[in-house]
Amino acid sequence: MTFQEQITQGIPSVLPQPKPYETNINHAPKRKEILSEEEKKLALRNALRYFEPKHHAELIPEFKEELEKYGRIYMYRLRPDYRMYARPISEYPGKSEQAKAIMLMIQNNLDYAVAQHPHELITYGGNGAVFSNWAQYLLTMKYLSEMTDEQTLVMYSGHPMGLFPSHKDAPRVVVTNGMMIPNYSRPDDWEKFNALGVTQYGQMTAGSYMYIGPQGIVHGTTITVLNGFRKIKKNPSGSLFVTSGLGGMSGAQPKAGTIAGCVTVCAEVNPKITKIRHEQGWIHEVVEDINELVVRVRKALENKEVVSIAYLGNIVDVWEKFDTENLHIDLGSDQTSLHNPWAGGYYPVEISFEAANEMMANNPEQFKIEVQKTLRRHAAAINKHTAKGTYFFDYGNAFLLEASRAGADVMAENPTLGREFKYPSYVQDIMGPMCFDYGFGPFRWVCCSGNPDDLAKTDKIACDVLEEMKKSSPAEIQQQMADNIQWIKGAQENKLVVGSQARILYADAEGRTKIAEAFNQAIARGEIGYVVLGRDHHDVSGTDSPYRETSNIYDGSRFTSDMAIQNVIGDSFRGATWVSIHNGGGVGWGEVVNGGFGMVLDGSKDASRRLESMLFWDVNNGISRRSWARNEGAVFAIKRAMETQPLLKVTIPNLVDDALLND
Repeated sequence: MTFQEQITQGIPSVLPQPKPYETNINHAPKRKEILSEEEKKLALRNALRYFEPKHHAELIPEFKEELEKYGRIYMYRLRPDYRMYARPISEYPGKSEQAKAIMLMIQNNLDYAVAQHPHELITYGGNGAVFSNWAQYLLTMKYLSEMTDEQTLVMYSGHPMGLFPSHKDAPRVVVTNGMMIPNYSRPDDWEKFNALGVTQYGQMTAGSYMYIGPQGIVHGTTITVLNGFRKIKKNPSGSLFVTSGLGGMSGAQPKAGTIAGCVTVCAEVNPKITKIRHEQGWIHEVVEDINELVVRVRKALENKEVVSIAYLGNIVDVWEKFDTENLHIDLGSDQTSLHNPWAGGYYPVEISFEAANEMMANNPEQFKIEVQKTLRRHAAAINKHTAKGTYFFDYGNAFLLEASRAGADVMAENPTLGREFKYPSYVQDIMGPMCFDYGFGPFRWVCCSGNPDDLAKTDKIACDVLEEMKKSSPAEIQQQMADNIQWIKGAQENKLVVGSQARILYADAEGRTKIAEAFNQAIARGEIGYVVLGRDHHDVSGTDSPYRETSNIYDGSRFTSDMAIQNVIGDSFRGATWVSIHNGGGVGWGEVVNGGFGMVLDGSKDASRRLESMLFWDVNNGISRRSWARNEGAVFAIKRAMETQPLLKVTIPNLVDDALLND
């Protein structure tokens, strides 16, 4: 069968032969056993409903074995034989160009070069899934190949509920992931209901088909690292940045450190993912001996090298060893997947990777004890360095939150609402006040042709737009404009593409709209092929997350999720091609609500109308909320937006004299 025939076939009527378990692939760890015997039968019933009854007797023992062996029913047998990657849009079968673009984006999320655990349909973060099983993937792709522009595909946590009549301006796909009743959002609830096959953790851009590989976070990390050095008034050259994690998102850290121009040490316990990042060129060197690491880092600092070094081992050993060796760390952070601490997101010190995985599956209570002991040691070592002048920030991975739950010494001496921890979130000190409040966030696009020349052309278009805008931009956003112009000029040189021909930069509503319109005009002229617009959920408006995206909201509303819900509703009727809303993201299940979108540009007047309406809302919704929280930059930004758009009228907060409150 051709690729197109396999797509339109969906779930085959004749079952393919079982596939061998490929040991050379980076697989998800075994999930802990959490289902009762009756619940295991329910999980099997739930899985078997994708198949005709004639197949049930054959599949039951196989699915039973998967559930026992891996803690989930992945349906490995149904994994396609074709190579998984983002093909040019012209290669996808279908009646809707918008639907073809979505197929392209789904396959990019599952590309072996992009996905963390591709055979388990997990893109990044240890549990950020596109689908829960391969039947869902096959059925979704079939629906997309059949869809017209008068239909909408409804996705319930990976399950394609079906195609419903709609209209051409409606989203082609509406995605929800993990939208639990609030009292059922504990980590064990995710384990249980995911094992039953009724919900999934979509992370952020994993379950919304908008992940573009580590590049998606390289830019934000580069800005964070650059501004971290600016904050401590240090030149990155000859300075040291220490962190951990080389997975889907965290793998961007060494590349960002290199672009910033410092020495980066990033620890990782998983040999497979370390090897992948080294082969991809995201890290320069791998060191396995801690004493050798000390010698290598000293030499790099003395020579002011721009180098990234992966330490294959536990980050706690690095922090402790650098303390005893009196090796000064300028910037410190952590980006292990601590939103997922008990299922492979963080590993205990002094236990091998293999032994830890075995303990995680077979003795989860002891594993939790070991993880929390490690978190206490980790925090204690960091505290020693910060006492010597290290600037440490929480990189939004729930490190401080989980460390506090473990009883680590991370709480502020005089806590205030929003400043409970002794170390700030990077959003509180850097990204929030410098970027999000002014409307700058991670705008991204994908060239549907798959042609690198198209990407180079879009880079130039975006750069030209930003340089023209900078000429008349107010002083308050000149630094943001300059950083992004520098970024886009170096994008090709830094070889950031993994998977699809994609790019990211931080832009405000004006910048996003002007860049998108310039792309649409170039498509209309036949200069480039179709373009998919999107963004990270980690943005101005898309995410309500009290310990990350909205951690610099100090009016008490950071624990509400009105903004994210309003955002996805507004995007859906203003012209998005697909929309998504998730429970759970980079900081954990039940800790965040986040949403995203995708928009296909085809060179039409309809696309111009939609992009102008939707992109303006998508940014200014968040600015208005941040303004109401009394964030100074956001008040400035929303007043400026009202000057440019007469139909925009936003309530501005009145400020209270603190002296009156203290009387």
